[in-house]
Amino acid sequence: MTATGLEILLSDPRICLGRRIGLMVNQSSLTASLEYSWEALAKKGVKIERIFSPEHGIFATEQDQIAVGSKPTAGIETVSLYGNSEASLVPDRALLEGLDLIIFDMQDVGSRYYTYVNTLALTMEAVSGMGIELMVLDRPNPLGGELVEGPMLDPRFHSFVGMFPVPVRHGLTAGELAGLYLDHAKPDLKLTVIQMQEWERRMLYADTGLPWIPPSPNMPTVETAAVYPGMCLFEGLNVSEGRGSTTPFQLSGAPFINPMELADRCRSFDLDGVLFRPTWFRPTFHKFAGEEIGAIWLHITNPQLFRPFAAGVAMTAAINSLYGEQLQFLQEVYEFNDTIPAFDLLTGSSRIRTAILEGGEVQDILYSWQEEEGEFRRFKQPFHLY
Repeated sequence: MTATGLEILLSDPRICLGRRIGLMVNQSSLTASLEYSWEALAKKGVKIERIFSPEHGIFATEQDQIAVGSKPTAGIETVSLYGNSEASLVPDRALLEGLDLIIFDMQDVGSRYYTYVNTLALTMEAVSGMGIELMVLDRPNPLGGELVEGPMLDPRFHSFVGMFPVPVRHGLTAGELAGLYLDHAKPDLKLTVIQMQEWERRMLYADTGLPWIPPSPNMPTVETAAVYPGMCLFEGLNVSEGRGSTTPFQLSGAPFINPMELADRCRSFDLDGVLFRPTWFRPTFHKFAGEEIGAIWLHITNPQLFRPFAAGVAMTAAINSLYGEQLQFLQEVYEFNDTIPAFDLLTGSSRIRTAILEGGEVQDILYSWQEEEGEFRRFKQPFHLY
């Protein structure tokens, strides 16, 4: 079984003893025996001064883009880093003063727009020059550490869902992302990464032997994480990404979609490792709550061949070609940004949306980011920690 950074630290916690510590965690910060980190560390004599919680809250009780309040956890002051404003995403300097170590331990899902690692990046900037050490307790990338997919982030589209100069599916762990950001943004801090043991880049999550704990309310399974790099794009469309169902992101649809017709169009693209099953569902909340809507369910047949971002882009192009009069690229506020369409923030530029609206050939669109993937693969090989 893979030993996470938390397990390694607990085996010898001397580096933490006698220090004033802030813990940046949620319910995924668990030992292999499902004990929360703040409890396990306390048993080892480690004193936690303050807990910082990310989007969704420490126990992932809140839906996406819902402000989270601050309330104690196990008697420890707990501060939310996801409130009603962009300023709430960054730890207040007054709450950082007096700390000399911040420990980050949350399960990432391997996609550039998953916000927990972006909270990590913002924290690195916030503690810059304060003499605070940042320690990342590393955990597996559930999509493995070999495959990368999608375009790089255009710096002009920097946002809370796009902070790292990486492809959408980046193949890095949280510790590796922290190291990359230290090199990229050059915050003035000491970074320590407690690496995993018995983890290899080829491993998918099932290979680690670790239990899967949903790190956010709509990430119930590893299968959800596997489709998320592509299907999260539907957050930028008037198409349900499956929130309000028991299988978010695996299932998606809209009232104007004929699922048989859309499935046929998607199959015509001959995408590897995936089957498109037409169906209907009725979301209980979020987009189209209470309506029966036409939908597609993605079934992964080969995780080594499946390219989720390509599937999401291809499905968007198919919906546009079939239902262009009804499809909308949403323009409202998304993750505190009110100037750039959500779809563009997620893809990292406007070029994919533009190509889809101009009726570009799907295979040409999917080919358009391959050179960027190749460049990142060459960069990643000497960079990674493992």
